[in-house]
Amino acid sequence: MITNYNKHFDPILSSFLSDEYSVTIDSFEFQLTRKEFEGDITLVVFSLLSHVKIRPEDLAEKIGHYLIQNHEAVIRFNVVKGFLNLLLADKFYLNQFKEILTKPNYGHHIVTKNSPTLMVEFSSPNTNKPLHLGHIRNNLLGYSVAKILEANGKNVVKTQIINDRGIHICKSMLAWKKFGNGETPKSSGLKGDQLVGKYYIKFDKEYKNEIAYLVSNGQIEKEAKKNAPLLIEAQGLLLLWENNDPSTLDLWKKMNQWVYDGFELTYNDLGVSFDSYYYESETYLLGKNIIKKGLANNVFYKKEDGSVWVDLIEEGLDEKLLLRADGTSVYMTQDLGTAQKRFEDEPLLSGMVYTVGNEQDYHFKVLFLILKKLGYDWADDLHHLSYGMVDLPSGKMKSREGKVVDADDLISEMTAEAKNISESVGKLDSLDEDVRQLMYKKIALGALKYFILKVDPKKKILFDPEASIDFSGNTGPFIQYTHARIRTLIQKSNLDLEVFSSSIALDERERNIIKQISRYPEAIELAGDQYSPAVIANFIYDLVKSYNTFYQNVSILASKDDNLKSFRIALSRKVADIISSGCDLLGIESPDLM
Repeated sequence: MITNYNKHFDPILSSFLSDEYSVTIDSFEFQLTRKEFEGDITLVVFSLLSHVKIRPEDLAEKIGHYLIQNHEAVIRFNVVKGFLNLLLADKFYLNQFKEILTKPNYGHHIVTKNSPTLMVEFSSPNTNKPLHLGHIRNNLLGYSVAKILEANGKNVVKTQIINDRGIHICKSMLAWKKFGNGETPKSSGLKGDQLVGKYYIKFDKEYKNEIAYLVSNGQIEKEAKKNAPLLIEAQGLLLLWENNDPSTLDLWKKMNQWVYDGFELTYNDLGVSFDSYYYESETYLLGKNIIKKGLANNVFYKKEDGSVWVDLIEEGLDEKLLLRADGTSVYMTQDLGTAQKRFEDEPLLSGMVYTVGNEQDYHFKVLFLILKKLGYDWADDLHHLSYGMVDLPSGKMKSREGKVVDADDLISEMTAEAKNISESVGKLDSLDEDVRQLMYKKIALGALKYFILKVDPKKKILFDPEASIDFSGNTGPFIQYTHARIRTLIQKSNLDLEVFSSSIALDERERNIIKQISRYPEAIELAGDQYSPAVIANFIYDLVKSYNTFYQNVSILASKDDNLKSFRIALSRKVADIISSGCDLLGIESPDLM
């Protein structure tokens, strides 16, 4: 369904039905005309039949003749069953295009102090390892959705919850204590997050050795996993942390800071940023207080071993653990506290978007239900932006075993690949060396971001770095190169003022481009409604394809008609503006030269 034609045709259609049938209808359904039929837009007549008792073909014929006589934009029509296909005059599209040219920041809504406030959570890593490819999808998706919601007129707060406590953190801490010999990021030359991740992997390796030893001495594997001395020691470290043991807290703060410093470098490379930060080490205590109140109000219950649960069987789910028997918290504890804290911190907050992988679908169903049971009036305004995992050709990533695509390594390798491909096709040969180096990074990140964001969030991705850096096809570099080509064209035109009349006879390719750019606001709106950057990515790609067809077949700078030349330069500029705008919503840079 398309809506950008409604303002032109709804009033006259409403007037016709009122005069002819004494029926009041204010809004009508339009679609793009299918390629096998003549026409630009199609009025769906079926939806009117509940008001007008007449054959759909007859009603369509009557409307078509009325529009021919009373609306200068309609030059021909044809009827296919209950569909009225309308062919519109070139002047209609030229006037529409002129109107678009008058709109600054076209397609975007203005954000004011009275705009609804939404919080978008993304990234939310553990502080025991560096970011990997899965984190990259999370970051790129969350950041892009935040920008798209802002373009839809929302005041957006980009946030994350840093999972800075728990047994996984203690595993890295314990391994560093036992095997680190005082190693630091400075002494090792490693980024802080990579150094801490190294000891998380070291813990897992030594833990497995202990399990194997216990099994070889007669224990069954299940018992050996529980009885391994390293795990018992890590669990003890967690209890020391929760009891505020000074030396444990000092080590925890030191190693976490290493990780934060490392994360910041990766975020800068990815081009993502945050407006606020929350820490599990702070919010889990708030969660414990919420659970205490829930117990007092009989929303939760306690089992004989002292653990606290919520019963969601009547809601079609299950019983869910909220506090362990020893009083330690679980993820749900922290999430309850974080949700409450965010709405306290942002009194005008009207909703939350959680960007978290689809393996946590059940967790968020439970979280939202619990918050409703607790009586929070904002619980209905929470949305889980669930997304599929990113897989490698070799299979799923396993961080404990070190079998991951490290985010920093991936960016570095893709930059090198962008350089190799660029040099092989000669795309950047005319640029200075320093500029080329910067361009390789922009191309690499554009390729990475576009490859990930062009896929519907719900779908899994099999990431192919080489395919993503292709200068043709549905890729970031193809879109970036088209943008640079248009900017170069405009620079060569030497036209300071792109003024043209509405008497131009449009080429079909020009009509198609105007039709597409007129739907850009709808694409932004749909992307916001669906929390899907893929809508924007695919819109840009379709526009780029149409422009390249136009560019290859229509004379632009060589046109001898100044009026036509001015129009085509103006059209090219607007296409470049929309490519740049759409890429910005995806977090992608659009170079002016390539």
